[in-house]
Amino acid sequence: MRKQAVRFIIFLGVVSLWADMTYEGARSIIGPYLSLLGASGAVVGLIVGLGEFIGYGMRLLSGYATDRFRHYWGITFLGYAINLCAVPLLAWADHWQTAAALIVLERFGKAIRVPSRDAMLSYATHQTGRGWGFGLHEALDQIGAVIGPLFIMLSLFWGESYRWGFAFLAFPAAASLITLTLARLSFPCPQSMEISVQKWEGLSRNYWIYVVAVGLVSCGFANFALISFHFQKASAVAPMWIAGLYALAMAIAGGSALIMGRWFDRQGLSVLAWTTGLSSLFAPLVFWGEGYAIGLGMILWGIGVGSQESIMRAAVAHFSSSEKRGRAYGILNFAIGLGWGIGSFAIGALYDLGIAYAVAFSLLVQWAAIPLLLSLKK
Repeated sequence: MRKQAVRFIIFLGVVSLWADMTYEGARSIIGPYLSLLGASGAVVGLIVGLGEFIGYGMRLLSGYATDRFRHYWGITFLGYAINLCAVPLLAWADHWQTAAALIVLERFGKAIRVPSRDAMLSYATHQTGRGWGFGLHEALDQIGAVIGPLFIMLSLFWGESYRWGFAFLAFPAAASLITLTLARLSFPCPQSMEISVQKWEGLSRNYWIYVVAVGLVSCGFANFALISFHFQKASAVAPMWIAGLYALAMAIAGGSALIMGRWFDRQGLSVLAWTTGLSSLFAPLVFWGEGYAIGLGMILWGIGVGSQESIMRAAVAHFSSSEKRGRAYGILNFAIGLGWGIGSFAIGALYDLGIAYAVAFSLLVQWAAIPLLLSLKK
């Protein structure tokens, strides 16, 4: 059963590899692209924040639908189709308003699929260890998140336009949907991999404390669209290297996810508290730094992404029964989306007032989550 679970995790990891190559490649240049289309810092923050809020907020409904109908594969397919088809269409956006609508649509598609996909993964990680299983999926996921931005960086180096890069991303989008079809044919009933099922009514008090903590971390964690907007506006990084820095962060996220996932299986949620404190230091480095300081800041930002995509997802399975796994992921993702939405707009607006305000907000809000996470370490 463990070998079957590992195969399933790898299958979904490859689906995510192609998908991340598509939309993370696009996200690596969203900030500069919106700037070229005439958007301001506050507008970029609003677009990104709205996209993340809708993208995470809709997961609340998607999570409830997953538990209600148990159509894990159907919901996952629908979400991936919307999520991936929106990206290549950015090549034809002539105004920032059009690009904004497609960015929000891409996040909406991801919102539909994530609770059902993560619920399926949680059943498989019952056999492998929650942290390691989600860490393995995230590591494969981040391979695509590295390749996509690197491709965009090289295309800019060769003199191609942003539009050309968006159009090319239709190919990995198609590959992701094909791989998802093969996964469905190979594993029609992934929930059968979780044998022993805990049953209790509702969600525990610790779960809700965890939701608040994760929401605070998300609120203070600056989106890369804002970071890349700063790089271009301040002329801190050459345009082609912006995508390269994003690729570096994604590589760090993938490697750290495996390490932190295993660490989480042994030490519990104290791992997330420590990684939150460490990764929060990205803010002063990327917004105030130059040269190597910016590189170090992006490494820390990548560690934060890795912990959020492995440990944060893995912990939910410890707080919920299999019957309520979808809604548990949905509620958590709603909290993340609310945090992203408020935080992205706040950081963008504060950035227009002064970089110091944006940095202070990012640090203080993330640090506020650490005591809550430490209270749950047992």
